[in-house]
Amino acid sequence: QAQLVESGGGSVQTGGSLRLSCARSGNPYSWYVMAWFRQGPGTEREGVASIVFRASETDYAESVKGRFTISQDNAANTVYLEMTGLKPEDSAKYYCAGSRSPWLNRASLTPGDFNFWGQGTQVTVSS
Repeated sequence: QAQLVESGGGSVQTGGSLRLSCARSGNPYSWYVMAWFRQGPGTEREGVASIVFRASETDYAESVKGRFTISQDNAANTVYLEMTGLKPEDSAKYYCAGSRSPWLNRASLTPGDFNFWGQGTQVTVSS
């Protein structure tokens, strides 16, 4: 069973930076599209960033453009989310998601497009 395991969450002050990591199991070439989502208390899960394996196409939520960067290291079989300029409204539990379906061939911020999820890592930004 393919697995995704996130790490790197923590507590920072406004303006700080964090790098989240998502370790994937299995053949890295079988992960066609990867994404990061976040969910705060009482809110819906929100797509933050997505990357397509073969084309390295990316997509970002408007709220994080210019501050967050998604990348992947296939040799390490890991996806990263570099977060800078953090704001209190970025506080949430962050989830790594992956699709191994060849039918999804574009970056996506839609939760329903992904069938593998990590357990999440908490990010807290204080003012």
